[in-house]
Amino acid sequence: MRLNKQEALERRHLRVRQRISGTPERPRLCVHKTLKHLYAQIVDDTTGRSLIQVTTNTKDNKAQKKAFRNRTFAKQLGAQIAGKAKDAGITMVVFDRGGYQYHGCVKSFAEGAREGGLKF
Repeated sequence: MRLNKQEALERRHLRVRQRISGTPERPRLCVHKTLKHLYAQIVDDTTGRSLIQVTTNTKDNKAQKKAFRNRTFAKQLGAQIAGKAKDAGITMVVFDRGGYQYHGCVKSFAEGAREGGLKF
C-alpha cells in the first residue's frame, strides 16, 4: 500500500508524538508548515492547552502578498516565540518537528528559538 504525502506526514508525526510529550515544567514546542506560512505553538499536553502561539500569517504580512515559509522568516518566528516564552516564564521545552525533516525552515526555526533563549 502506497501512502500519499499527507498520510506519510501524519504517520511520521504520530511516530514522533509517541516519544514526545509536553509537561507543565517542560512544554512541547511544535511547528507546522503550509505552502505559504509557518505556525508554531507551545503546548502543555497534560492539560491539553496551547500556552503560546505565533505565526507568519498576520495582517501585516498579508499586505506584502508573498510566501513567508522561508529560512529568514522561520528564524524570526523562532526568536519571536522564544521572547514570548521568556515573558511567560518558560525556559525549557521539548521540540516537536511535526513529522518534517530537521533541515531548512524547521532547522532555522529551532536555531532562532535557541538564540532567543529557549533550551531544548
